[in-house]
Amino acid sequence: MDTIKRFLILLTLGVFITNELSAQTAEDSVKTVINNLFNAMKASDSVLLISTFSDSAILQTIIKTKAGKIIVKNESVGEFAGFIKTQKANALDERIVFDVVKTDDDLAIAWTPYSFYFNGTFSHCGVNSFQLVRTEKGWKIQYLIDTRRRTGCK
Repeated sequence: MDTIKRFLILLTLGVFITNELSAQTAEDSVKTVINNLFNAMKASDSVLLISTFSDSAILQTIIKTKAGKIIVKNESVGEFAGFIKTQKANALDERIVFDVVKTDDDLAIAWTPYSFYFNGTFSHCGVNSFQLVRTEKGWKIQYLIDTRRRTGCK
């Protein structure tokens, strides 16, 4: 009889644990990947950073020159990760707000206004626009483009 009771208790616990693990929504999973990117930046962890991106990810930044010309700068994940690992832990602190997160099947978008601090001092603000793809390994950032400015920040 004790064996049957133990089995039923373990079965019940297994159901609760399984339900808890599967309770995370696609939106929550997308937010986790994006938060992992910024946690990796803050920790100077290039391995974690790379793990948030797909193998064919595209990174771009929209820059306005002093003359007012708009330039779109491209950067590879490898270049970005190489820069991140040269920084001291906690030197890079990008504070984001999830304004919009939407998913449809294996595609997600996220719009995250941010304020960026370098060594504890405000540097700039802007918005990140993410597109993510759900892969066999989970959600991965496929495309990231951002704006950067020093004025008009809240």
